[in-house]
Amino acid sequence: MILSLLTPFISDRFLTDARYRDGHLRVVNALPSRRVLGLHAPEMKQVARQLSRSGGAVELPNGERKECQGGAAVIRCFETIPSATLCYEETVVWGYLINLEKCSLAERLKMLSAYVPVMDNWAVCDSYCAHAKWMARADKSELWAFLQPYFRSTREFEVRFAIVVAMTYFLTEVWLPRIFKQFETLRFEEISSEYQYAKGKPKVAQQGTAQGPQPYYVRMAVAWCLATALAKFPDLTRAFVRTTSLPADVIKLYVRKARESFRTREVAAL
Repeated sequence: MILSLLTPFISDRFLTDARYRDGHLRVVNALPSRRVLGLHAPEMKQVARQLSRSGGAVELPNGERKECQGGAAVIRCFETIPSATLCYEETVVWGYLINLEKCSLAERLKMLSAYVPVMDNWAVCDSYCAHAKWMARADKSELWAFLQPYFRSTREFEVRFAIVVAMTYFLTEVWLPRIFKQFETLRFEEISSEYQYAKGKPKVAQQGTAQGPQPYYVRMAVAWCLATALAKFPDLTRAFVRTTSLPADVIKLYVRKARESFRTREVAAL
């Protein structure tokens, strides 16, 4: 939809250096059906800021070009086209535009409700959450209520979205018990994933594989959140981990994440 704005930022190295391209694709790890142009976050932010301020011409799937006046109009165009037609970078820019809008919480959550189902990749999910600084100022009760359907979702990245938002914007002593309670209600066996479990690094990048059992990106998000909680609230986190019904592999991932972090490598995880 905005390929004409993105393609000038594609580096020659991504196009000509197979090793560099393969490394980029491995990091992003998009599904095979999702095209990746090779842009990095600063370049995607630049495009999003341009669209947010001034709008621009977008191309619809039927070939029609439409002039959008401002970021909100571009977001509405994103909402009306099949998400499968978008490349990875377009999905990221869409999220950045939502974060850049100057609007009420209700309006932003409405836009976000159309965007979250499009998340099919850890990088799209986590990049959005990291840059959603408005969440730090939002009414926490209203935002927490908005997250509830995603905690209960059967789609991998909708659940991951709720977990990463909780970790990023709700990790306080007041909210921690509620986060732990949500973890106890997760039904991993009911969460669907398009990623296939593959032992060891795949020989070919971007082939829809993950290094653990499904839903890998939910399991890793829980482990990441627990390791982050350990750094801030070690006693409360250890008490939860000792009694939780979370799967053993999630606890192993949590211990590994805690040992890898400079904040917790000297802190007992269990």
